[in-house]
Amino acid sequence: MRKADLVTAISEKTGVPKVDVLVTLETLFKEVKSSLADGENVYIRGFGSFVIKKRKKKVGRHIKKNIAIEIPEHFIPSFKPAKTFVDDVKGNVKMLPKDDSNAV
Repeated sequence: MRKADLVTAISEKTGVPKVDVLVTLETLFKEVKSSLADGENVYIRGFGSFVIKKRKKKVGRHIKKNIAIEIPEHFIPSFKPAKTFVDDVKGNVKMLPKDDSNAV
């Protein structure tokens, strides 16, 4: 599902115009990004948590030059789903059949 599909589905279920749903979603995304950039985690009960994770510094390799490089410690955003979210997905996922039409 893409963002446009999500906007359409929410609009159809709530009766709110698509433009308003899109503005609301975009604002939600911006607020989550802004909060994480400020070092503040976002907790949504029943859905999950958007959190900042700290990655330790490590030694990597520049493949083309074949030299070791140091990757400094840094922070990355992460999402941890709520237990109820995980349980709902585990119990309700319907696996789609594989499309072998592209097989060689």
